Amino acid sequence: MAELSAKVAVKLDQINKRFGDVWANRDISLTIPAGSIHGVIGENGAGKSTLMSILFGFYEADSGTIEINESLVKIKNSDDAISHGIGMVHQHFMLVETLTVLENIVLGAETSWRLRDTKKVARKKLEALTDQYGLAVPLDTPVGDLPVGLQQRVEILKALYRDAEILILDEPTGVLTPQEADQLFAILDNLRRQGKTVILITHKLREIMAITDQVSVMRRGQMVAHRKTAETNSAELAELMVGRPVLLDVDKTPALAADIVLTVENLGLKDERGVDLLSDISFGLRSGEILGIAGVSGNGQSELLEVLAGMRSGTAGTVSLNTTAAKQSFAATSLPNPKKMRLYGVSHVPEDRLGEGLIKQFSMQESAVLGYSWEGSLSKPSYMSPKKLQIRTEELIENFDVRPPNPKLKTANMSGGNQQKLILAREQYELPEIFLVGQPTRGVDIGAIENIYKALIEARDKGAAILLVSVELDEIMTLSDRIMVMNQGSVVGVVDAASVESGDIGLMMAGVQRREGAV
Repeated sequence: MAELSAKVAVKLDQINKRFGDVWANRDISLTIPAGSIHGVIGENGAGKSTLMSILFGFYEADSGTIEINESLVKIKNSDDAISHGIGMVHQHFMLVETLTVLENIVLGAETSWRLRDTKKVARKKLEALTDQYGLAVPLDTPVGDLPVGLQQRVEILKALYRDAEILILDEPTGVLTPQEADQLFAILDNLRRQGKTVILITHKLREIMAITDQVSVMRRGQMVAHRKTAETNSAELAELMVGRPVLLDVDKTPALAADIVLTVENLGLKDERGVDLLSDISFGLRSGEILGIAGVSGNGQSELLEVLAGMRSGTAGTVSLNTTAAKQSFAATSLPNPKKMRLYGVSHVPEDRLGEGLIKQFSMQESAVLGYSWEGSLSKPSYMSPKKLQIRTEELIENFDVRPPNPKLKTANMSGGNQQKLILAREQYELPEIFLVGQPTRGVDIGAIENIYKALIEARDKGAAILLVSVELDEIMTLSDRIMVMNQGSVVGVVDAASVESGDIGLMMAGVQRREGAV
C-alpha cells in the first residue's frame, strides 16, 4: 500500500446516537486519510451501519461533530451528504430494473426539465468517467438485463456522477462471484490511486486484509481499535470484534461417507409463467458427508432446498429416500409435506429464519419445538407437557450456547445469531439422517459462526448427510467435502472440495466452466 496522505477526508469526533434505550453509537471517533481505503468491521449490532448512516445523512447524530476535508459540516440528510462529496453504494442496489443504465444514473439528478437534454449531458460525462475509472457499462441497456457485478458498477457510477470524493460501500461482495469481487477490488484500487476515499463495511476479514489501508473495529456501539492493515491479521481482528479469541479455521477430518441416503434425478421446477427455476438436477448425497452447493444468489439453490424439504412440489423428476423410516422414491410433483419429511428423517434449517423458521411472538421454548410438537417425547394427543417442553429447551440452550438462557424470552427479543443457533439446535436435537441447511450463518456474528461450524462438522461425523446452501464461497469451501455448483437453475458440476481452487469454483458459478463426472 502507498503511504497514507496527511490530508484527512473524514473526521468523526465523539459521535453519539440513541434509539430509545439502545445506545447505538457511543462516543465514536474516527479519522480517515484522503485517498485511502478504510475498513469498518464489527459484529451485528456493533453500530457500524448506524455510524455510516449518520455520515450519509440517513440519521442525524445526537451529539458530536463531523469534518469533511478538514472543514466542519452539518449533515442532516442525504442531500447534505451528497453536496459534501459523499456517495453510498448500498448492499441492496437502489436501481429501477426497467430503466436503462443511463436513466438510473440521472434519476433524481436531472439537469434540465427536458430529459433528452439531461441524458445528452450525462452521456458525455459518464463516458469520461467510465474511461477514467475502468467502469465500462452499456448505458442504454435496462439494468434488469445486467449481471449483478455490472449493476454494482452502475451504483458506483451513480455516486461518481454526483461528484462523490468519498464512497461508502456496504457489504459490496455479498452477491458477487470471486471473479466479480476481484474486479471490484481492482476498481476500488483505481479509485484510491486517483485520489478517492473509500469506506468499506464488510464482515469478511479476508477482504479487509486484501484491499484496505486501515481498519477500525466496533463492538457494542463503541470503537475499540484502529489498526494499519499491514500491522494486523485476521485472528487479531476477530478477537477485537468478539472480545475473545475466535477459532477461524475448522478442524475437521476427511469425511467417512457411507451409503447414499438421498438421490435426486432429473428434478425440474417451473414458475407460474413456465420459466425454469430448476432444470434436470441430478445428484446423490451420502451419510457422513457435507455436500455444499455453491452459486451466486438466485440461481436455484433456494428452490432446490424448498422442494427437498417438502415446502413446494417440483414439476419433473424424482426424489428417492434411503433412510431408516423411508426407502422409497417419490415423483417430484407429489413429494411428502414437511411434517412427513421430518418423520422420514429429513431435517431443514430454512434460509429465512424469521419468515420460515421461527414465530417472533412465540417464546423461546415454543420456537424450540416448532414443527416437532407432535413428538411423543413431548406430548400426548391434544396436550403438551410444559415440564418436558422446558427440559427440551434447556437442553438446546446448553448444547448450543443460546443466549440469554431464558426459555420464556420472546423469540423477537433474541439476537439474529441466537435465533439461528436455536433453529440449528432444534433441527439437530435428534440427529437427522438428512440435514438440509440453508445459509447457516447469514447475519450471524463471527463468534456464533464458530459454534455453528463446529455443530455441522459434529453432525457430519455422527453420520448425518448434510446438504449445505450458502452464498459465502469461503464457507462452502471450508465446510464441504464435495461441492456442487449451480448456475441458472442447473448443475454445472460437482468437485472435490479438498482439491479445487476458488477461482475454478468462481468460473463454474458464472457458467463459464463446466465439470463432468459423477454426482
